[in-house]
Amino acid sequence: MRATQAIGQYGEDLAAKHLTAAGFAILERNWRCELGEIDIVARDGDTLVVCEVKTRRGLNYGSPLESITYRKLAKLRSLAGRWLSQHGTRPGQIRIDVVAVLVPHGGRPTIDHVKGVA
Repeated sequence: MRATQAIGQYGEDLAAKHLTAAGFAILERNWRCELGEIDIVARDGDTLVVCEVKTRRGLNYGSPLESITYRKLAKLRSLAGRWLSQHGTRPGQIRIDVVAVLVPHGGRPTIDHVKGVA
């Protein structure tokens, strides 16, 4: 596994633990279809949450949150629709969240969870 893949997996693991500790139920991780991938699908009460996880080692290229573009959000909305149709579920609400994980060299990771970005 390449270093960037390893740090991404580590960030997703931290994000899943964070969401679980916050009371979310993780339904699926790394769900894929021909349109792309959803990092985490979770339930927060009666709300289905499609969660994008962005992990960075530093801020040289901006914060992890800055990497979420309009195009990425549009793709996540499409992926959410595909996930719903494949799973035949109709949640009360659907929300897209972003979990930004910063893992500095030699420091403790920080997690920033932004709810309802799109």
